[in-house]
Amino acid sequence: IYEEVMPCDRMELSQRLAVEELIATEASYVHNIQLCVSDIRAHLQKKQLPDLDLEGLFSNTDDILHVSRRFLKGLEATATQGHEQLLCISTLFQEFKEEMETVYKIYCASYEHALLLVESYRKDPRLQEEILETLNATVPHTGASDLSFFLVMPVQRVTKYPLLLGKILENTPTSASAYPALQAAVRAMAQVNANINEYKRRREVATKYNKAEHLTLRDRFARLNTHSIAKKTTRLSRLFMHEAGIVAKTEDREYDDLEEKFQCVVSSVALLKENMASYLGHLEAFLVPTPHKHELQIDEGPAQQYRHFAEYFHCTVFPEFKQRLDRLVCQPLCSLSDMLVGPQQLVKKRVDKLLDYEEIQERKSEMGSVTYDEEAAMNTYLAINALLVAELPRFNQVAVQLLGQILCSLSALQRDLAAQVLHQAEKELEQMPHGRMPLPSFWKMVEDTLQQSGAQLRTFCQTFETVTPSPVSQTLNPAEEQKVLSLVSKHGTDKLYQVTSNISGSKDLDLTLQRGQIVALLQSVDTKGNTSRWLVDAGGPRGFVPAGKLQPYCPVQSQQPGMQMPALESSTERRRHSYASPEAPRPQVATFTPAFQVVAGFSFAARSPQEVSLQAGQPVVVLEPHDKKGSKEWSLVDVNGQRGYVPSSYLVTVPVQESMGWSLPV
Repeated sequence: IYEEVMPCDRMELSQRLAVEELIATEASYVHNIQLCVSDIRAHLQKKQLPDLDLEGLFSNTDDILHVSRRFLKGLEATATQGHEQLLCISTLFQEFKEEMETVYKIYCASYEHALLLVESYRKDPRLQEEILETLNATVPHTGASDLSFFLVMPVQRVTKYPLLLGKILENTPTSASAYPALQAAVRAMAQVNANINEYKRRREVATKYNKAEHLTLRDRFARLNTHSIAKKTTRLSRLFMHEAGIVAKTEDREYDDLEEKFQCVVSSVALLKENMASYLGHLEAFLVPTPHKHELQIDEGPAQQYRHFAEYFHCTVFPEFKQRLDRLVCQPLCSLSDMLVGPQQLVKKRVDKLLDYEEIQERKSEMGSVTYDEEAAMNTYLAINALLVAELPRFNQVAVQLLGQILCSLSALQRDLAAQVLHQAEKELEQMPHGRMPLPSFWKMVEDTLQQSGAQLRTFCQTFETVTPSPVSQTLNPAEEQKVLSLVSKHGTDKLYQVTSNISGSKDLDLTLQRGQIVALLQSVDTKGNTSRWLVDAGGPRGFVPAGKLQPYCPVQSQQPGMQMPALESSTERRRHSYASPEAPRPQVATFTPAFQVVAGFSFAARSPQEVSLQAGQPVVVLEPHDKKGSKEWSLVDVNGQRGYVPSSYLVTVPVQESMGWSLPV
């Protein structure tokens, strides 16, 4: 009996010690995590070191501390349960299984990044000195030389839970009522660690593929090799077979729905970003005019009130609005857009890995086995797919929430701007004489004011036309006469225009002309479609001139010796050409004796009813210098009362005998 009792006592003692170890180490662990959060991290935050990434170092330590405190409280409460303690401990682990997995998988996945940060801080003497000073000031009893002493604790703790439970299980008789519950607790914590490792592996795969690479064309060509070309060719052929219906696609309804929502978020963010850029451009264009910077020769009244109103908007309202818009809308929107890059890369990479997976799966079904690399490729696809299915729901939810908050901020800013503008406008309006006038009376006043202003403008125009002196005549010299004859022979009389004032060319292809010079119109529009800038022929050089400085010109024979330019238009219309562009070139009524005439340079025999025959030297009257299709190779002429078409090249312009000279108004 003594020999049987002693092993049982030893087993019970070991079991009690294992339980005490579990509770004691949990209490010490929680105390150290508390030191890490409330002392070390808080002390480093007060230093405000710009190069120190506290979030990357400590990750979600606050969540771990919150879960561990509650778990420790439950463990300590089992001490009063007596024989039911083991059953309560097993139940407690089962209850905290999901919470532990959630917080520890996030921490373990970012642990490698935290170690890289610690290593980089060691290479910075200034940062390393600040960290050591913090450790000596907050936790001198630990003797820690860097932060890794504390950062490794959560990783060690979660992996130790199965070992501690296993030790309790080893010292528990199989016949004990708590034995099955302890077995389930051990399996549960082992599964938690397995899930954490799998999540960590998926995150490593995602980190490898979700980086956006900005490669040049040369870099892309440099990456090409036989293996990559073969892989891309296989993927492309597989994709073509999918589209052609030769091979069935692998369907995953759950993932397809998640990706559709994700792509909707991506397009919405891109569209909002584009619209915000356009909105900011319009706002900048609106702020270009600055009426408050121009001095008005009006000391008081509505004009000065508007000047103050504009100055207030340009200098106060809109700068504040732009700052708030950038801080509350543009910056968060750009951050959200940057957040989408990683998942977008992962979604694209999943398509490639899915094509590889299908190809390898098909080969495996035919051959029964695959190579190690092919097995790794299949596992990569499964890891990416599982990670996206697990993470996209939460990511889509957060992205939609952020997008909604950005839109709410934009709406609130617009409302604030409108309220601020309206409030200031009402203050300015109260100071105006018609500020409290009823709306119908106000519009009646506006109409009367416009009519009065229009009447004043018409009176001014009439007075201006009355007092403007009439132009005097100036006789053309022989060289100018020859130039006019040359222009008429090339372009016809209806294309001739007179320069009403000196023109100084300021742009490329502009002409510099003197007042009274004769030109021929080539085009009533410039290369950009501007109708106020015409292309003309100045009897040699060709270029652009302002249309407002040209008026129609037509040579006539005066009653007195010498030929002069008659008033083809009324004096009013002629003067208006000095400051208004002619609507279009208009042919003038020929009420003069021509100083030149068109004759047939060669004989021509009509070949159809639409043509007319000519004899060399026979005078003709050109009716239209082109045919019905606008071709200038044929001209419509009148020959002794007969009308028809003749080749334009058969016609020549010659001066009449006893020409009496030319003159034009100046």
